[in-house]
Amino acid sequence: MPPYTSVVDVHVILHRDGQIVLLERQGTGYCDGMLHLPSGHLEEGEPLHVGAAREAEEEVGVLIDPGHLALAAVVHHRQEPGHARIGVFFSAQRWEGEPHNAEPDECGKLVWADPRMLPSNTIPYPAAGIRAWLNGGGFAPHGW
Repeated sequence: MPPYTSVVDVHVILHRDGQIVLLERQGTGYCDGMLHLPSGHLEEGEPLHVGAAREAEEEVGVLIDPGHLALAAVVHHRQEPGHARIGVFFSAQRWEGEPHNAEPDECGKLVWADPRMLPSNTIPYPAAGIRAWLNGGGFAPHGW
């Protein structure tokens, strides 16, 4: 039997003054109209923290030294039977620039939200990672 494979996602938690950045998805075909963290797929040959910094720059226009990312949580997400994802969540300790909607073709708006009272339209998968981060990090299975 071939070894198990899974999509690896990287997520960035940008937090300031008790709030985090969330993006409203649009035009992607996946959870459009719902909120998600700056995130994306890891690319071939890319270290996790480098991929997370890249995604933050692409989606919200901030520059993060990968060394300023702290592991916040790992979520093993079952999207549907036979399709799982591993989400690695990083907390940005500092960054350069002001977060803004850098991908208006895929994002309706950027919002700052209280992570302890996430908006009802937050996608459950990243919400699980945010909750794990708030609870001190670690591993969180989701959808199993």
